Amino acid sequence: MTDSLEMTDTLADGATSAAERTLGIVLVSASAVVFGLTGVLTKSIHADPLTITCWRGFVGSILITLYVLWRRRRSGGRESLRLGWRGWLLALEGAAASIAFIAAFKFTYVANVAVIYATSPFIAALLAFLLVREKFRLQTMLAAAVSLCGVGIMVWSGFGTGHLFGDGLALLMTTGSALYMIMVRAFRDTPVVWAGAVSAFLLFVLGWFVTDPLAVSARDALLLATFGGSFALASILWTEGSRLIPASESGLLGSAEVPFAIAFAFLFLGEIPPAASIIGGAIVLCAVFAHAGRDWLAAGRAAN
Repeated sequence: MTDSLEMTDTLADGATSAAERTLGIVLVSASAVVFGLTGVLTKSIHADPLTITCWRGFVGSILITLYVLWRRRRSGGRESLRLGWRGWLLALEGAAASIAFIAAFKFTYVANVAVIYATSPFIAALLAFLLVREKFRLQTMLAAAVSLCGVGIMVWSGFGTGHLFGDGLALLMTTGSALYMIMVRAFRDTPVVWAGAVSAFLLFVLGWFVTDPLAVSARDALLLATFGGSFALASILWTEGSRLIPASESGLLGSAEVPFAIAFAFLFLGEIPPAASIIGGAIVLCAVFAHAGRDWLAAGRAAN
């Protein structure tokens, strides 16, 4: 009788675990789809990049703050809202990277920004090695070298076309995002999601003093509100989903943001990048998915 009860409990635990994993996969995949709309929304709004980041930050900060307070209430107040100097540093660095991210879409192809951003894990690995001497795996080094070749082809294609500045901003933003990843790992006790909400609000304050955020059309106002809502939704979906699945699986599913971004740019904007960008992008995506897939398979074998 006891053995039967233990077997029933084991099966129930396994079913719960499988259900949580499935939910995690759905949530992270959904976040990749929503994140993939960033380029389309940015290019569809006629306002300047700083006005866009201002309203995206305003709407996003409100929604993310509500989410943080909801989680804090569920945890009985155990989740701290104290940022400290580390949290403020995260917020400032995240705000700077966001400005470059939005501006990059205005000056180059969506595909270029999305593909260059996909190399952020490799840049993070390189920066972690240079700054804190974190071990640099051979497979990561090879994938980084291959992706660097792809990015080089894309950037080279931008010479003389007016898109080089946007590609440069995308590289700057990607480096900033990679540094953000390292800081998140280093500041483990910092409330990262709350720092993200503060970062978004800082963008609103900056935009309010530097530009005129109210000087937008009704159409742009609706799109700006949608943009802020999609940013908050994607962030929340990724946060909740990544809690339920291994980091390697979350990274692999998150990489799907790139093909979604390219597909949305084609469907909604009719944007087709030049051949060099397509070739370079294909090289980068192969490196990214091969690297993420290898980690995912290794994590699966270790779990088994």
